Amino acid sequence: MPLNPLDLSGRRILVTGASSGIGRETAVLLSRLGAAVTVTGRDGDRLAQTRESLEGEGHIAAPFDLTNLDEIPRWVKQLAAQSGPFSGLVHSAGLHKAMPVSMMGAQMLDTLMRVNVYSAALLVRGFRQKDCRDARGGSIVLLSSVAGLAGEPGISAYSASKAAIAGLTRSLAMELAREKIRVNAIAPGFVQTEMSDKLRESLTDEQFAAIEAQHPLGIGRAIDIANGAAFLLSDASAWTTGTVMVIDGGYTAH
Repeated sequence: MPLNPLDLSGRRILVTGASSGIGRETAVLLSRLGAAVTVTGRDGDRLAQTRESLEGEGHIAAPFDLTNLDEIPRWVKQLAAQSGPFSGLVHSAGLHKAMPVSMMGAQMLDTLMRVNVYSAALLVRGFRQKDCRDARGGSIVLLSSVAGLAGEPGISAYSASKAAIAGLTRSLAMELAREKIRVNAIAPGFVQTEMSDKLRESLTDEQFAAIEAQHPLGIGRAIDIANGAAFLLSDASAWTTGTVMVIDGGYTAH
């Protein structure tokens, strides 16, 4: 094991949702730890900005729309052929939708599941393909949420999608252990990102104060989640798989 167990030198890692928020912060941190990072997202211009902010060499920006579910495994294979096999995957792309049950419809439910769950499963399928991942194994980090662990009104569909990620993580960890692929998830609390800023605009001061009060350590930062992802990708977590790491400022402690 290297002197610094978080050292990611010599590894290529695919990060989705890297055009903003947690995905971008994660990609930047991984580059600082020595990884060659392939960043993806739908917005090519913002993705290029992320690519320019990465330290070191060998980074690739690969715009892609993950709602093209059937194309995901083929796309991952193409990326690996271009850059070499992946040692890690961080699936940060996702969709948040607040909606009471009285307004739920099949289309909205399907969209949430496609973006938050089905894309995760097919990315893992792509990652484990021959020549797509490092022969020594690999580490996959999926983004769940405390919404999948604790109930809050108005976000039942979103909560269901994030609970599904937790279940997916545990089963995939068992299935892929024989291939030396570790699968873990992170369940963040409320984190300051562009996405959460839009949610903040829809809340009154009183409503936002209530959210802050639920987090004893305050509102989180994207780097807090990126640090967790770096740990789960590194040799420091070599004996960790099938876990959902809660990083929530104390939200689920009470």
